[in-house]
Amino acid sequence: MNLDRIKAIDIHVHAEEPCCGTRDDGYTEFQQGMAKYFKNPAGVDGMLPSVQDTADYYRERDIACVIFPVDAERETGFRRYSNEEVARIAAENSDIMIPFASIDPAKGRAGAREARRLVREFGVKGFKFHPTMQGFYPNDRSAYPLIEAIADEGAITLFHTGQTGVGSGMRGGMGMRLKYSNPMHLDDLAVDFPDMPIIAAHPSFPWQEEALAVAQHKPNVYIDLSGWSPKYFPPILVQYCNSILQDKMLFGSDWPAITPDRWLADFEKLEMKPHVIPKILKDNARRLLKL
Repeated sequence: MNLDRIKAIDIHVHAEEPCCGTRDDGYTEFQQGMAKYFKNPAGVDGMLPSVQDTADYYRERDIACVIFPVDAERETGFRRYSNEEVARIAAENSDIMIPFASIDPAKGRAGAREARRLVREFGVKGFKFHPTMQGFYPNDRSAYPLIEAIADEGAITLFHTGQTGVGSGMRGGMGMRLKYSNPMHLDDLAVDFPDMPIIAAHPSFPWQEEALAVAQHKPNVYIDLSGWSPKYFPPILVQYCNSILQDKMLFGSDWPAITPDRWLADFEKLEMKPHVIPKILKDNARRLLKL
């Protein structure tokens, strides 16, 4: 990866389409709900980009990206995109892609073994968790066998926080429970795993101040700014980006729900201090990912 050429690093990119054949029952409706929430047609059948499509898109823009699936098979019934497949395609596009993986913490010690193998054999640098989709509290001790393995391997954890577009407006919210994604639960992880980098993904509505407090208090906690157009960022988030958390904020889009083109265009309109912009877009992620 030629980091002199790379303009930015998108820390939050999804591999969405199942790899195992046709879509599972209900998956199209799930994606249609996401498309409606984000006002983006990407969720329509046949419209989701493949991992290779994603690599091509980012390469055209000289933007590197961290890509991952989400393993929520237990709660949703939808097969996950193979971690190995995502890592393999990322390796084929290593000039632009950095692989993360996803494992449901309910897989316990089997999940822990998988995590170690993915780091050692596939070069995976981190793991994405979605507490609402996976139905767990991040600080639940049942998740610790997996998280301990990740910490031991020196990998990064990235947790969805705040409200989610998943199930938004659908009957019963598609069974998704928002309570699991309060960023304050990450505070316990930051204490119990003080050397493991933890990324709190998204402006954490309605718990924005909790996320800022944890990131300020715990040296190993970062915030990615994905999932929202910057024009909707609350003033306190912009204030912290410009001041005490300027070294811990990370550019993320939430592709394909939000494109980096849209995110970056709206980011340019914020009142950001000039020296902070390169930190958020590239430098903080470069340091965190050890690139």
